[in-house]
Amino acid sequence: MEGLILPIITPFKNGEIDFASYRNLIEYYIPKGINGIIPLGTTGESPTIEEDEFEKMVEVTVEAVNGRIPVYIGKGGNSTKKVIKSIKILEKYKVDGILSVCPYYNKPGQQGLFEHFKALSESTFLNIVIYNIPYRTGVNLENETLLRLAGFKNIIGVKDSSGNIIQSLELIYNKPEGFSVLTGEDNFFYNNLVNGGDGGILASAHLNTEKFVDIYRLVMNNNHVEALKIWKDISQIIPFLFKEPNPAPVKYCLKKSGMINSDEVRLPLTTISRELKDKLDSYIQLL
Repeated sequence: MEGLILPIITPFKNGEIDFASYRNLIEYYIPKGINGIIPLGTTGESPTIEEDEFEKMVEVTVEAVNGRIPVYIGKGGNSTKKVIKSIKILEKYKVDGILSVCPYYNKPGQQGLFEHFKALSESTFLNIVIYNIPYRTGVNLENETLLRLAGFKNIIGVKDSSGNIIQSLELIYNKPEGFSVLTGEDNFFYNNLVNGGDGGILASAHLNTEKFVDIYRLVMNNNHVEALKIWKDISQIIPFLFKEPNPAPVKYCLKKSGMINSDEVRLPLTTISRELKDKLDSYIQLL
């Protein structure tokens, strides 16, 4: 797993999933050169998706993608048994794997985290990308534990949102062959690549998608200078896309650009403030 992976939003309209807009997004982004897609992650507002909606989203995604790029489904939780039960549902579909966040709120220790992902690995043939985001989950998956987990054949990578640049760099420098370190910190994309990382899973790549793809390709071809020029340009918008809770700012931009019918989010999230709309409007005009 490498390159630019899109954690795609879930469009809503009048309280329901807008599947027409969702299909249109998939058709828009695949030709842009993305290397994979992840529905039902945090950017897809997974905590607010109902059980029947979850399976319908998977079905529609697989049908729309039609094997053109890898599909990884966001599926994590703080009950190992329940996560395994959900994974069994996913095995019915032609998906490549799951993105699974560290168990949140109950704050397991390192051995508990190890045993959780070990149990997931042993329960399925699907590939697993671990999602480490301690400022959301309340627990940090330490590199030592993560590298132990990398020894399992179907644990193929990590979405690294540790928020600790030292930890992230040490992970990149020590990752085993075949194990991908993908940043989930949008501002760290360029640094990840030039330090030997494998790419990013980035909500901000809903905008300027081709430029994110170009940065990846340029760095892979050792053209770091040209990549940095593009990065300096597109990175200016990233702080505004996270100034209020994700994915509301991204959805506003997509609605403003005519790519989705509504910028609805589900409670407890709300649409963005007028102040942020004005700032994003100025940027959208430059796209």
